[in-house]
Amino acid sequence: SWQWRLQVVLSWVLAVVLGSVHGHVRRQWGEQVPPESRPHSVTITEFGAVGDGRTLNTLPFQNAVFYARSFADKGGAQLYVPKGRWLTGSFNLTSHLTLFLEKDAIIIGAEESSQWPIVEPLPSYGQGLDLPGPRHRSLINGYNLTDVVITGNNGLIDGQGSVWWDWLRSHELNHSRPHLVEFLYSEEIVISNLTFLNSPAWSIHPVYCSNVKVHNVTIKTLLDAPLTDGIVPDSCLNVCIEDSTISVSHEAISVKSGWDKYGISIGRPTSDIHISRVDLQASSGAALAFGSEMSGGISGIHADHLTIHGSDKGFSFKTTPGRGGYIKEVVISDVEMDGIRVAIEFIGNLSSHPDDDFDPSELPVIDQITLKNMVGTNISVAGVLSGIDGDPFTAICLSNLSFSITDSAYSTPWSCSNVSGYSESVFPEPCSELYTSSSNSSICFSLPSYSALAVA
Repeated sequence: SWQWRLQVVLSWVLAVVLGSVHGHVRRQWGEQVPPESRPHSVTITEFGAVGDGRTLNTLPFQNAVFYARSFADKGGAQLYVPKGRWLTGSFNLTSHLTLFLEKDAIIIGAEESSQWPIVEPLPSYGQGLDLPGPRHRSLINGYNLTDVVITGNNGLIDGQGSVWWDWLRSHELNHSRPHLVEFLYSEEIVISNLTFLNSPAWSIHPVYCSNVKVHNVTIKTLLDAPLTDGIVPDSCLNVCIEDSTISVSHEAISVKSGWDKYGISIGRPTSDIHISRVDLQASSGAALAFGSEMSGGISGIHADHLTIHGSDKGFSFKTTPGRGGYIKEVVISDVEMDGIRVAIEFIGNLSSHPDDDFDPSELPVIDQITLKNMVGTNISVAGVLSGIDGDPFTAICLSNLSFSITDSAYSTPWSCSNVSGYSESVFPEPCSELYTSSSNSSICFSLPSYSALAVA
């Protein structure tokens, strides 16, 4: 009937309009709206995989991805992983692919290091995370890809990291530890609705990527595991992290952009990052960290509605002479903290370098950092702000902060050196270095809200 044809036409027009709107939002913040389904689908069992937790399925995963690649110009394909315990070594993904883990599906990283091939260090780092030279490839990898979705019905990806942690502690590693998921030189990436457990090192590491969305994920490692980070946006543009829970030993979210001369020469900054509605715990590190590897520059960061608990530090801005680069134009707001040793840390003398061939005259710039609307209970130290002699950190702005200090072992709630900025409505009263007159409060940088950007 003509009514039916009219309904079809109107539905098509509406889809085009909504697609245009969604596309604009994605360009702003990496908010890709994944297709409801790919036109083609395969199941990992079709390639001989066995989900008994003992059979090694590296080859089936590799073959399944290779087969899915043939549909790249036909709308892409979904690789479906059903209920089971799917043991595998490292494997690569392909463009226009959805990796979907059903409820009670668990991808398990093999414990044998031979199942994690050796690859070159990242060019912006010059060496691996733990050791000079090459590193182990991550469990799930993407290189120069576009339009990749890793999602599911709250399936699990378990890196079985304890064996790697033991090797690190006992100095038995031959190469740096791998991560769980790593994308290089890729765009339009979505990671959602999954739990990531026990990564050997970092859980989700996009590097040299753009338009990345991570939402509704849970990330956990043992709280005494060595140097395990959650999500690490690294030399990336347009990253959105939302509605997630992260509990790790080192840093829950760590924003980076390269290490010393290697990061300076590559020159790929991290910018336009939005973090919202996340619950963070970092037992021996910071819930939200910047650096210390920041030689390519970090800017345009907006984080809001954060819940932080049981962490050594709430926020940490880390650098050192020799880094170069910058951390600037950062706004963090609407935060609740409980059980934190140091709520706010700025440190300019970390003294970690990939090698001895660094130039101490390459000084970093830390400028225009605003922290506002925060409440903290069971806080030992409100803030430790230590810039670099001759290279002070500037325009550090604190507004509407209230911290309940509970540990009398520390002589003062704030300590500051080589920093300057502005403060208003801060308790306990901050350092004199942050007493710039209210007439100069315009130094405080304010990014437009995420919602304003999304609809602009």
